[in-house]
Amino acid sequence: MATTLHTSDRSSSTMMLRHLLLCSIIILLYNVFVYDNTRKSADFEHFSCSKMPNKDGISHCMSGFLQGKHQGKSQLNKSPAIPATTNLTKEVIYTLKQAWRSARKGDKKKATKLFVYAIRMAPRHPDVLNNYGEFLEHEDVIQAEYYYTAALSHYPYHQLALSNRKRTLPLVQQIDRDRLARIAAKRSKFYALPLTDPALIRMKRESYYQHVYHTVAIEGNTMNLQMTRAVIENRIAIGGKSVMEHNEIIGMDEALSYINTTLINKAGLLDVQDILQIHRRVYGFSDPFEAGNYRNSQVYIADHVPPPPGQVAAKMTEFDNWLKSSEARQLHPIELAALAHYKLVHIHPFVDGNGRTARLFMNCILMRAGFPPIIIRVHDRFHYYQYLSQANDGDVRPFMRFIADTTEFTLDEYLNYTSVPAIIELNNARRKKNDDVNTDVTISKESTPKGDDKK
Repeated sequence: MATTLHTSDRSSSTMMLRHLLLCSIIILLYNVFVYDNTRKSADFEHFSCSKMPNKDGISHCMSGFLQGKHQGKSQLNKSPAIPATTNLTKEVIYTLKQAWRSARKGDKKKATKLFVYAIRMAPRHPDVLNNYGEFLEHEDVIQAEYYYTAALSHYPYHQLALSNRKRTLPLVQQIDRDRLARIAAKRSKFYALPLTDPALIRMKRESYYQHVYHTVAIEGNTMNLQMTRAVIENRIAIGGKSVMEHNEIIGMDEALSYINTTLINKAGLLDVQDILQIHRRVYGFSDPFEAGNYRNSQVYIADHVPPPPGQVAAKMTEFDNWLKSSEARQLHPIELAALAHYKLVHIHPFVDGNGRTARLFMNCILMRAGFPPIIIRVHDRFHYYQYLSQANDGDVRPFMRFIADTTEFTLDEYLNYTSVPAIIELNNARRKKNDDVNTDVTISKESTPKGDDKK
């Protein structure tokens, strides 16, 4: 009896093992033939990123990922929100499939919409980000490399994203170098302009008003350019506008004057004390008690939570040390200005006026390097905040490129305005205006009664 039971148990165990082995074989065959073929038919044959590299492979992956200049360490420290081994939903896969079909048909507009929709459904999935990068690469290698980097920020071992980024990163770096070299050449032309050039003087004066108008408008000030000019020139009150809006404009005027008369020619490096002095003038007319002082309360900005008030002083000390470091001194002035701006708004050391202070400090760095002050215009507000948000995600390069492009645009404005054709056109317009004024005066004299002349 005991022998019979023992034989039965062995038989059951054998049958169970056979069933488990058979199930394993079926699953393996499914993955090899059915699942992979399905992915290939859906144009996802390159979604083979689930294989984990060995130690040497991990080291290679990390070193390749760190090759990008100014990449934030926070990207590597993030744990994958959606691991690459996680299957995409049917809707996302279908959307990507339709996007590639539209792309093959030449309907890039529809393909773009579908890719963007897929990213909205799975914003952190490396496969989706990598696919969009591949779609963009033929026309915009910079954007493509950005999405490869974004894919790696959520899954640093994504094999195809690593390969794509390794291929595109040198191209992007060369484009960035060419941009800075082009800007440097234009800066040399700008620097060669005589300071007594009437066109240059007029351009500087107009740029001053434009700068104040746009930087307060970005923060929500509703005064137009003419109103801003009137407040700066005459300190008059504009009907229907709040006292706060007036004070914001006056504060910017005071801060710009301080920078022009003091910080531009300051000996030595800029530091945190200079930032406090700028903020004291920016915010001094709005709240004299908070102006020039670190905040003592928590603030929240869209999708970014700045450090708590107890850490602000320490963060600003770190920022001050960075400003004086050899790393900062080795940066291109545009890179330094952009990074200083980003780091300052990321800390958000003040209750209010952080953006205005950061833009002024950025311009102070640029002007000390021989550039004209740049204007981030109110119609660029969306992109301005978008690039800052991308910097918060770990890649500050889009924001740096935005500042570089804005700097180049400003240089082009100055050079075009002071060119010979522009000066001739300006002189002709001024001459015509003077002729009109003289004509008006002559007519008024002829129409004046003689009795009034005696008076």
